Amino acid sequence: MELFWEEPSYARFLKRLASFSRLILFDKRGTGSSDRAAEIPIIEQQIDDLTSVMDSVGSERAALLGASEGGSLCTLFAATLPERTSALIL
Repeated sequence: MELFWEEPSYARFLKRLASFSRLILFDKRGTGSSDRAAEIPIIEQQIDDLTSVMDSVGSERAALLGASEGGSLCTLFAATLPERTSALIL
């Protein structure tokens, strides 16, 4: 997640998003600042992780932005929990 802020164009993009919305970023399990995982989590576990992050910050619904592997996660999250998804950006 820290790398997002080191890339100037991506940092500008995130700052722009944060200027008009609540921006919630998190490291997926086993990467970045998150706890190390004993094994690679399956996508259903990643959906549970995303749900837990949203619950812990009090977010009932979110516009999800997913790139690369995050695109698959966001797509399946939106299909599984449409009531928690306000928009999907891939």
